Amino acid sequence: MTDRLISCDDHMDLSQLPADLWTTRLPASLLDRAPHVEERDGQAVWVCDGKVWGRWDGRPPATGSARPIKPLYNAFDRAGIHDASARRPAIAELRLADMDRDGVATQVIFGPIFQISTNDPVLRAACYRVYNDWLLDFCKAAPDRLIGLPMLPETPEGALAEVERLRTKGGVRQVNLMIANVDPRLDDPAWEPLWQALEESGIILSWHITVFVGKPGDRVAGKAASVFENTKFFLANFLEPFVDLFAWGILERHPRLRMVMAEAGTGWLPWLVQELDYRHWRLWEAKEFWADKGGSALETKPSELFKRQIYATFQEDHVAMSLIPFFGEGHLLWASDYPHPDSVWPNSREAIERQMRHLSPEMRRKLTHDNAAALYGLGGA
Repeated sequence: MTDRLISCDDHMDLSQLPADLWTTRLPASLLDRAPHVEERDGQAVWVCDGKVWGRWDGRPPATGSARPIKPLYNAFDRAGIHDASARRPAIAELRLADMDRDGVATQVIFGPIFQISTNDPVLRAACYRVYNDWLLDFCKAAPDRLIGLPMLPETPEGALAEVERLRTKGGVRQVNLMIANVDPRLDDPAWEPLWQALEESGIILSWHITVFVGKPGDRVAGKAASVFENTKFFLANFLEPFVDLFAWGILERHPRLRMVMAEAGTGWLPWLVQELDYRHWRLWEAKEFWADKGGSALETKPSELFKRQIYATFQEDHVAMSLIPFFGEGHLLWASDYPHPDSVWPNSREAIERQMRHLSPEMRRKLTHDNAAALYGLGGA
């Protein structure tokens, strides 16, 4: 294992963003609806169009506590950090210090995973643009250590417009599309210009698990079953769009399109890719029948496309360690998930040792450093 790790899935959460992020940067026509911080029931929260998005950590609750008393509320509690810098992931010098504490050379930084939730597509796209510009500026503090992932609107036109805008800014290695929220589905030809733009630019596309917060009236509210809800969402987020990548020839037509599936789990993929290979074989077994229905466009086995173009992150995944041959050389990427409650920060080295003790030093280095360095062009990391 290298002395310096590269973590391929970390976060900048809504709770840590500057309070004036949108009130000072949105276009004048949207300023009266800008997401802003209010105090409600003694807690500072983000509000947009009267809807509460989530908490803001820059102001202690009225009780005087920096955060609710809850075990492992986030990684800072586990690390014994209880100072006034609750927004430390959004303060470059503090974030870098946290990385050093964990031996991490570089972080790939995903944005808020569920809270930018306005249903107005114009306002949502504008909020994404503002966040993206702020994040890219934030990462200039250490460009080879902080790799920020801009967020794309979930419509073909909006996503393409944002990719084209970001291309003019330069320096963007990867973007994130919340695949659970896209409209229309990926089989729609309207997405084709986006795949082309990503392939031409070399910008990597990523999908990340989306967290849907339960409501008080949900049948699992207040029950132990509620902690398992997000497990259900893994496949609900990824299964159908993942199959569509192969079924509709997206990867086939765009061989230079690279994709990272972040925090999606790994154990479900071998069976699914095996099943796709079987269905592909059935397609060609009846070649004459399918030839006039577009079957001839799907020539490459799904498993070959998968090993060529798909990458997956993991943090502590013992199943993934047994699947290294399936993923192919270079396509598994370790992550710490800083600063989330279920992250392994600041104990990443212990987590790596637990799951990789049986692997060779060379393979450990690939998983924790070399694979990511090659994908992101981090020769000096």
